[in-house]
Amino acid sequence: MIYQGDSIRVEFVTDGIAELQFAAAGSVNKFDQKTLEEFSQALAKLAETKDLRGVIVTSSKPTFIVGADITEFQTLFADVDQTKKWVHKASRVFDQLEDLPVPTVAAVTGFALGGGCEATLACDYRVADTTATIGLPEVKLGLIPGFGGVVRLPRIIGPDNALEWITTGKNNSAAAAQKVGLVDAVVAPEKLRDAALEIVKQAIAGDLDWQAKRQPKLEALKANDTELTMTLVTAKGMVAAKAGKHYPAPHAAIKAIEDGARHGREEALNAENKAFVGLTQTDACQAQVGIFMADQMVKGKAKKAAKQATKEIKSAAVLGAGIMGGGIAYQSAYKGVPVVMKDIRQEALDQGMGEASKILGKLVERGKIDHKKMAKILSSITPTLLDEAVKDVDIVVEAVVENPDVKGKVLAGMEDVVADDAIIVSNTSTISIDRLAKNLKDPSRFCGMHFFNPVHKMPLVEIIRGEKTSDDTVNAVVAYAARMGKTAIVVNDCPGFLVNRVLFPYLAGFAGMVDEGVDFAAIDKVMERQFGWPMGPAYLSDVVGIDTADHCTVVMADGFPSRMPRDTSSAIAKLAAADRYGQKNGKGFYNYGVDKKGRPSKEKAPEVYEMLGISGTELSAEEIIARTMVPMVNECVRCLEEGIVGSAAECDIALLYGLGFPPFRGGPFRYLETMGLANFVELADKYAHLGEMYQVTDGLREMAKAGKSYFAG
Repeated sequence: MIYQGDSIRVEFVTDGIAELQFAAAGSVNKFDQKTLEEFSQALAKLAETKDLRGVIVTSSKPTFIVGADITEFQTLFADVDQTKKWVHKASRVFDQLEDLPVPTVAAVTGFALGGGCEATLACDYRVADTTATIGLPEVKLGLIPGFGGVVRLPRIIGPDNALEWITTGKNNSAAAAQKVGLVDAVVAPEKLRDAALEIVKQAIAGDLDWQAKRQPKLEALKANDTELTMTLVTAKGMVAAKAGKHYPAPHAAIKAIEDGARHGREEALNAENKAFVGLTQTDACQAQVGIFMADQMVKGKAKKAAKQATKEIKSAAVLGAGIMGGGIAYQSAYKGVPVVMKDIRQEALDQGMGEASKILGKLVERGKIDHKKMAKILSSITPTLLDEAVKDVDIVVEAVVENPDVKGKVLAGMEDVVADDAIIVSNTSTISIDRLAKNLKDPSRFCGMHFFNPVHKMPLVEIIRGEKTSDDTVNAVVAYAARMGKTAIVVNDCPGFLVNRVLFPYLAGFAGMVDEGVDFAAIDKVMERQFGWPMGPAYLSDVVGIDTADHCTVVMADGFPSRMPRDTSSAIAKLAAADRYGQKNGKGFYNYGVDKKGRPSKEKAPEVYEMLGISGTELSAEEIIARTMVPMVNECVRCLEEGIVGSAAECDIALLYGLGFPPFRGGPFRYLETMGLANFVELADKYAHLGEMYQVTDGLREMAKAGKSYFAG
């Protein structure tokens, strides 16, 4: 044994060839600080080992290395000097691998991401099996590769390919990596280790010139000035168009490559280190790392719930076909849970099956599945008009019209059909679960399961616990949501639950400005381009449906009459009364149609300006943001204080995945913390005269005074 650590072991395997194997105690290998230290120690031992002729780098697990330990980032990045020292030291560990006086080969299986990919780049050769997924996803954390990836990748696969990999952060298959020259060979999983040994033996024998393969990584980038300039200009244009101004990481990646292009490894690595450290101090990085941590926490809760579930969902039923029902049925069937789709009208069943077919057809077009797989999925959806067809399912998802009386009758009728241990859930967006539960003899097996439209694209599902919902029911439904590929957030019952409850104050803030004569299109522009929402409040209202939004104001007003009173003279109510329902009928705040090329079009509706009496009142971007976001953040705080949602992190994830809250802002609580609680209170107090939804809670005011954080502990 040459070296033995907790996560790494090194030993000779044959004739002067050593195997450096990552073998962490946990489920995956990752570069935490301890593993990086062991990596350095192991490489130092190898460098001084006599009779060493070659090295293969392997993993004892089904996956290679998933990257750095992101859980350490928030502590590491808290001190900029500490960050500088850490990244400088850590990145030089990979130089130790690259500088070994013998040929090195990485044997890649499963995920080799971030630092895992960078470890392979420091080797002379890379062989991957067909399961391998390779990439540098750091931009998704507001960062760039920090262990030499910015330096080595352009010198291995060329600056154009490297810029695409680094600035998009996308994962790549073994075949795609081989196509651009990152991987030297792709083999079956059972042949991976032998293939790595064969390559290193060929290098030892002189059949492969490993020193010539290594040399370009130590030197300046081999690209003439014109070629490099064109590549960089193209990359800058693409990043500006796709990432925009809110995401500094891809811009920093281009600059780091540019700054290091004409230098050897050490100076190029210094440029990478400098860019990396700068990004760690940005709000975007802190927000995106925070998202990762929150997402892991939410997924951890879901796994725990799934383990505790006493009932496994093996079959499902959806009551109410159409677009939403078809989407839910598709998602269940696509993820392997057969589903019965029940309706009282054949036309609705046809529409539901059509929705599932349309989604699957697009997957076939994109090469994601073949026609055989499409047919198999469709065959696991059983459309029916008969109640009897759902009697043996494990869960029933009610997705009929958003009317408490209609839902109540459907739920009561279904309880008499299904087995006593079958779970019944309602896909309601606002109606109280406790109110609906009164229609059931056994409310313990009932809860809310709120999907977001379009179901196949939106990652969030709200699981709403009623007063009498059992833990077993919640656990089983969370497990089912996870199996459907969804992120489940468990919330307690209240009007609007979490996502829609906090959305309506945001829309009310918007409506208040429109009522004052502010141009709705100008508000959308600010909220999209400057705040970062995927669509502004007027456009969002059109997409959700003006009639739906108007109906929900009744529910919210019943629940929170002083804070969210219904205003029949508001913009939403007026448009609904005029049958302007948004995208669904082609007219809302905007008019919808198709352009000359047959593409969907959206134009400001002149008639709406006249109908609403929009006078062109102008507000600053800062005021528009405050008028919409203060009510939303305040309502999020109330939901946390009332126990509707369990933590600030879960609230952030819910709005990120359910509403498209701008990721670079990290969610409403991360946005609040970035602004500073005291600063937010001061801002909200400026608008307190506009009504209760602008007034901060006593709890928030006290936290601001005490300098506390919603993410502490």
